[in-house]
Amino acid sequence: MCQECGCSQPGPYTVDGKPVEAHAHTHTHTLADGSVVTHAHDHGHGHQHEHPHAHPHQILNLNAGILNANDRLAEQNRGAFRALNLLSMNVVSSPGSGKTTLLQKTINELKGRLRCGVIVGDLATDNDAARLRTTGAAVVQIATGTLCHLEAGMVAEAMKQLDLRVLDLLIIENVGNLVCPASFDLGESLRVVLHSVTEGEDKPLKYPPMFQSADVVIVTKTDMADAAGFDRELALKNIRQAAPRARIFELSSRTGDGVAAWCDYLAALKTEAGRS
Repeated sequence: MCQECGCSQPGPYTVDGKPVEAHAHTHTHTLADGSVVTHAHDHGHGHQHEHPHAHPHQILNLNAGILNANDRLAEQNRGAFRALNLLSMNVVSSPGSGKTTLLQKTINELKGRLRCGVIVGDLATDNDAARLRTTGAAVVQIATGTLCHLEAGMVAEAMKQLDLRVLDLLIIENVGNLVCPASFDLGESLRVVLHSVTEGEDKPLKYPPMFQSADVVIVTKTDMADAAGFDRELALKNIRQAAPRARIFELSSRTGDGVAAWCDYLAALKTEAGRS
């Protein structure tokens, strides 16, 4: 996970091409007794890292509480979504599983039923954002730089570029990665994991944290199942083992098979939320 490999350390990123300057930096030092000392502060870039003042220090177990700051921001995002009665969806998967194509189909299918906005996360380029803008939806691009996942603070910055009051559904297309995004709550009400038939049947067992965190698992590219030699029954068994509470959909964005049932589910969720 990110807390082990270190990629959770914040770095520069952009929202719709504009650099987000200030973010927290965390510094760690190992003391002679083997304990780890951590201190953090916020600053912009482009200055010498020299400070005449002493930083407050505390000894931390790095395996505990590393995501606390993200979780606090996620709760703030969740509160904002609830106040606006806004359904929010975090879509995660391996690269190339068909997230963007499915989202294009979903937004077009929901026209006249749900008003959609999109936040797209990628390390670089705005290719996916450009494709999604062809649907007429409001789209904001986050370029994460070196980070292999979106964080709640990034989503909060991107939200400022959208008029959330006119939306029914906010779709967050996460960076393509089945590992690190599992650890980062963005404040979403629905976490959707895509699993394409071209990935084989064992991904849910190889990446259990991601599938365990799923509210919905969508098996994509079903039109290619025969060509890929996909064992449907084994795949569904593995999904149910890794994600027993998740709702499962099977669909093809290319042919449209199964897309209507998926969109009906989203529309029903929004109706339910409106009654609560």
